[in-house]
Amino acid sequence: MITGNKGEWSEIYTFLKLLADGRLYAADAELNKIQDIYYPIIKILRNEIDGNWEYLRNGDIKVVDGSNGQILHRIPIADFAQHADILLNKIRNSTGAFPVPETEPFLQSINCTSIKSSSRDKSDITLVVHDLQTGFNPTLNFSIKSKLGGASTLLNASGATNFVYKITGLSLNDEDIERINSINSKAKIRDRINEIEARGGIFRLLDVQSPIFFLNMQVIDSNLPLIVSRILLNYYKGNASDLLSLLRIVEQENPCNFYLHYNHSFYEYKLKNFLTDIALGMTPAAVWNGFYDANGGYIVVRADGEIVCYHIYNKNEFQDYLLNNTRCETPSSSRHGFGSLYRDTAGNLCMKLNLQIRFKD
Repeated sequence: MITGNKGEWSEIYTFLKLLADGRLYAADAELNKIQDIYYPIIKILRNEIDGNWEYLRNGDIKVVDGSNGQILHRIPIADFAQHADILLNKIRNSTGAFPVPETEPFLQSINCTSIKSSSRDKSDITLVVHDLQTGFNPTLNFSIKSKLGGASTLLNASGATNFVYKITGLSLNDEDIERINSINSKAKIRDRINEIEARGGIFRLLDVQSPIFFLNMQVIDSNLPLIVSRILLNYYKGNASDLLSLLRIVEQENPCNFYLHYNHSFYEYKLKNFLTDIALGMTPAAVWNGFYDANGGYIVVRADGEIVCYHIYNKNEFQDYLLNNTRCETPSSSRHGFGSLYRDTAGNLCMKLNLQIRFKD
């Protein structure tokens, strides 16, 4: 029996509901549906272990073998709507990993045998839509984020997301370093930073643990490593956790020494581009070439079960959504190796801080 968590089952729910509804609506920055901006769905493409299938919406749903164009099944649209509702209720009322026996026979009958897309890229569903603005029928990959379960991550923690800070302005011996590292309060990293700064220590970005991630950020903007490092430091100092508030703090600090007399949004523009590229394709461990895996954009499953999207035509709304709805989060410091003082091979006093970004609840 197939099992999955809320996020994984939300991908199947999206597949069923979009075929049932026949339209994918755009959203504003607050996830409200924009009634006059939508994309009629022609078909959905799925790659399964046993073949590639096309689900063509035309009066009913035709399941087509993608290799030869043969129509395998014709299913009433109402069946997709019925099982989308069943699945939505199951997702809302379940925890952990769970099966959905009520709808699994239906999924098997339409050749849908897996619930999770490949993790090799950030696309979760492939749609062929009719673009009302151009008249074309593009094939678009979307990433799916669900608000039916817990808050999902935008950027996952790893060793690659460690920022390395050089600490100057104070002299510590081995006993001092050991004493600071022994601080083990509930907010131990914040308290360690506060102790260092109380002694006159100054944190400056030295490097990013992953040279690929460092260069990926520079591809987007040469100042991004410094900007993100200041956001991260302010987060671990306890000054704020949501990215919008952290951004406003860094704007006041102006670490890049931008000329702000005319109120240019240097920092906001660069941070929005960073979040957008993470959302649609860039990962810390792979060389970023600027091409989006999710070239269609983002699909969001709202808490009420409605499905909306952010596409290239409403990029501004998408970027506002990302900035207004994300926060920094502290992952496991022992697992990812950060939060403690150490000396590097050059004798510099250093501390690593880890970047993980999660959507707000």
